[in-house]
Amino acid sequence: MTDTTTPSGDHSDATIDPGTGELAPSDDPRPDGLRRADSLVVVNTGNGKGKSSSAFGMMLRALARDWNVAVVQFIKSGKWNTGEEKMGRELGVHWVACGEGFTWDSDDLSNDKRIAGEGWAQAKEILAAGEHQLVIFDELTYLATYGWLDIDEIVHPIRDRPRHVNVIVTGRDAHPDLVELADTVTEMTEIKHAYKSGIRALRGIDF
Repeated sequence: MTDTTTPSGDHSDATIDPGTGELAPSDDPRPDGLRRADSLVVVNTGNGKGKSSSAFGMMLRALARDWNVAVVQFIKSGKWNTGEEKMGRELGVHWVACGEGFTWDSDDLSNDKRIAGEGWAQAKEILAAGEHQLVIFDELTYLATYGWLDIDEIVHPIRDRPRHVNVIVTGRDAHPDLVELADTVTEMTEIKHAYKSGIRALRGIDF
């Protein structure tokens, strides 16, 4: 007979699955009073890999539901020819790349700031127009982190967007005001990263 009692430790909400011997939740984790939202704001932040990758995974979900999708990238240069941009454009995503690349490679940060500001002006127009059910602002957090935009200039347009427009924001060090506004916030935590051991970014995995 298979022992279905829980092992030592506090596992009061789980039993052992007789088929696998693994802990399987037995209590329904869903909260009471679930409701449907008109749209959501999602923030992917933290030092770990996967912030943009997660956003582009949601981009594919949205496209599968026949949503109109727009992406505005604020740091990645349009000259990089990233895999996500290539496929996004092929799938009909409205794609705007307004970055100048990494700031440490820049010869003129004031120009980077100007271009980022122009990109945000265009992004706000896309957001306010309400023509897309999903808008992704990739690496938008850095505009506040670098002091290129006041956080209110970012938060207010997202807060006041058309009710049906979902927004995803990615980037490290998300400002507390942006975190407070968001419905879902995920912090990516780095455990290991190939780059730290001297391995270059890999095409198809990193870009």
